[in-house]
Amino acid sequence: MRPGIEVVLSDSAHLLAGKRVGLLSNHTGIDHLGRRDVDVLRTAPGSRLTVLFSPEHGFRGTEDREGLPDGRDSATGLPIYSLYGGSRSAALTALDSIDVLLIDLQDIGARFYTYIATAAGLMREAARAHKRIIVLDRPNPVGGVAIQGNVAARLVNPDSNLVGFLPVPMRHGMTIGELARMADDLMGLHADLVVVPAAGWTRSMLFDQTGLPWVKPSPNMPSLESALLYPGMCLFEGTNLSVGRGTDVAFQVLGAPWLDAAKVIERLRADGGAADGIAIEATTFTPVEPTDGKYPGIPLHGLRMRVSDRGRFDPTKLAVAILAAVRATHPDSLRFNPRGFDRLATGPELRTAIEAGQSPDVIWKSWEADLARFRAARAKYLIY
Repeated sequence: MRPGIEVVLSDSAHLLAGKRVGLLSNHTGIDHLGRRDVDVLRTAPGSRLTVLFSPEHGFRGTEDREGLPDGRDSATGLPIYSLYGGSRSAALTALDSIDVLLIDLQDIGARFYTYIATAAGLMREAARAHKRIIVLDRPNPVGGVAIQGNVAARLVNPDSNLVGFLPVPMRHGMTIGELARMADDLMGLHADLVVVPAAGWTRSMLFDQTGLPWVKPSPNMPSLESALLYPGMCLFEGTNLSVGRGTDVAFQVLGAPWLDAAKVIERLRADGGAADGIAIEATTFTPVEPTDGKYPGIPLHGLRMRVSDRGRFDPTKLAVAILAAVRATHPDSLRFNPRGFDRLATGPELRTAIEAGQSPDVIWKSWEADLARFRAARAKYLIY
């Protein structure tokens, strides 16, 4: 399997020949040998890499905080314009100085991931400046078949909602190149957009079937196991339960000092369907300097989740079932952050349904029509 960076240099180098190139990427922009796009492009004949742009978590992917400043790549000396807190005017000026914008970012396959919103915002400015945009595609780590969860009702401005600007479900089954095609269409950009496919990837493949090296796409995404759970477990960021930030199993655990894990697991098993393809057991864990500020240094009672059957597992159904079970077990302890939760869920409907005691099965069924419409709508953007 070859990611888009290798395909463009081996099969479509004419797209970059004689061009001044800008690159929106981070530490995930690598070839199958783990070499950085920056270094590969600098040694490729015919093009000239002049400008770098970075998304959330910075160009090195190590930052987990708000407001990242502009900087410089220590290895090459190239300027890095941060699109997550840097100078907007400086980034736009830098965009004017290039001929081609390359985008190479590893998406995670969930609506909440901010990289596509950042890419779409820069695509909009590049289209206004009449610059060619080339997206170097990569696999969807959690596959391109399963489509799960509630569907965002409408397109919103990517500048105002990084965690849900496209009308897609929580697990969308699309690559970042396909999402870029959707964004171009729905935002009416009419960009000079080229998506260079990842050669050898098929929709049924998960990341550990690609032969590519796993690089944490963000500081709290340590493994494919976390990525498989993330499309559902991310919702708990909007509650007073820890998702394991500050541990090496983020999004594979949920916990709080007050949680009775045995009772929650008992309720989950009684619900039926929610725990298909997943093994859940009681555990304890202690967050160390968690970036969400939840329970630092405090031992937590929690759930540990391990995917046992990828074909049957639905992390979005599981998340709803756990929310309902925790609310039923601890009605006075579970707390929502309405603003944060509703941004992730793209509206208050899911939260209010949980608060009203609606059954998980009723909530899941309410998603079905929207998921069917999305499946039909996304077809024209698919590449593989």
